[in-house]
Amino acid sequence: MLIRSLLISLLLVAPGVYAQKTLVHCGTLIDGKSNDVQSQVTLVIEGNKITSVEKGFKPASGTDKLIDLSSKTVMPGLIDMHVHLEGETNKDQALQRFTLNEADVAFRSTVNAKKTLMAGFTTVRDLGGSGVNVALRNAINQGIVVGPRIFTAGKSIATTGGHADPTNGYRKDLMGDPGPKEGVINSPEDARQAVRQRYKDGSDLIKITATGGVLSIAKDGSGPQFTLEELKAIIETAKDYGFHVAAHAHGAEGMKRAVEAGVTTIEHGTKMTEEIMDLMIKKGTYFVPTISAGKFVAEQAKVPGYYHPLVVPKALEIGPQIQATFAKAYKRGVKIAFGTDASVYPHGDNGKEFTYMVEAGMPAMEAIKSATSVPAGIMGMADKIGTIAPGMIADIVGTDENPVKNIRTMETVSFVMKEGVVYKN
Repeated sequence: MLIRSLLISLLLVAPGVYAQKTLVHCGTLIDGKSNDVQSQVTLVIEGNKITSVEKGFKPASGTDKLIDLSSKTVMPGLIDMHVHLEGETNKDQALQRFTLNEADVAFRSTVNAKKTLMAGFTTVRDLGGSGVNVALRNAINQGIVVGPRIFTAGKSIATTGGHADPTNGYRKDLMGDPGPKEGVINSPEDARQAVRQRYKDGSDLIKITATGGVLSIAKDGSGPQFTLEELKAIIETAKDYGFHVAAHAHGAEGMKRAVEAGVTTIEHGTKMTEEIMDLMIKKGTYFVPTISAGKFVAEQAKVPGYYHPLVVPKALEIGPQIQATFAKAYKRGVKIAFGTDASVYPHGDNGKEFTYMVEAGMPAMEAIKSATSVPAGIMGMADKIGTIAPGMIADIVGTDENPVKNIRTMETVSFVMKEGVVYKN
């Protein structure tokens, strides 16, 4: 009898609980899709969804909860298309590959995830780690860990000795011969197996290292590292499994091959030529510039002992070029998606990328859209995130100033809501 009474009570209470609304008074609203800036708007939220966007400040009534952001600028939760949540820059990174256990990496990643969310980034694309990033995504989705919504590549795919070969810099007796399971391929057949392994591991997309890189302990930072046949095998197989492909690329030849093969995004793009820009426009390929990473490594390379000796000359050469390449690509008409390469610089500083983009000639509103509606579309989530509109998930951030007038306000957001839950106010 007692159990029956409790069940009846719960049924009577539940409708009131679920009917409770949250009203957000927005002094200024940027919806993430249009170029218009609206004043005095009320967002009505039920559960984890925005149910209406209304002009004026609608009063709260009954059990409604009111969040007063009438002095703030409100916009959709931000999206960073290039992070690595498993690690963070430090002078001992090369050593830590041998001293940290998987559990150590996992615990550290939770701290990085929370920093990222507190910076206003409610969604990220994690472009390569050990596989802990898959578990981190799952833990956040299950409410065990606080962090952004993650779309992860799991382990990046490289060629032997390539930028994402996990044994670069190892002693010979420790190198072994990593293969497709570890994300190292040397033929179209290997390429297909590696993509299928990422699917089995639970990845959301594929990341490849189409050229050499800056921070890998290897001499070359920009040469091509896949044949066109290998690239086509990766992309064809990725499409079969519903994946899009992101390609790390600094040098022109490897970048051109990746675009020709059909990758969705080019990451970094340091030595992008006008020919490649035009090819990207033709193919609809997006450019994720990561200016923040370029600037950071160029500065840290001047600090004695911070990077391995093989890394220093690459950082000094490649780092300073990225912002100028971005400026040329944007002006030429290449599609831009926001990404920073967080971990190469400290997590939580993601918002600085907006300042660098505007410095290089991109209007503030375009920069904001590159971190909201544009990446949402790339990931097939345009009907759920990236804009503020009825029916969208309630991912919302607020800044003290209007970023259209002062873009630096994006570096320190003052309000963060993800899926209707306030994490920073």
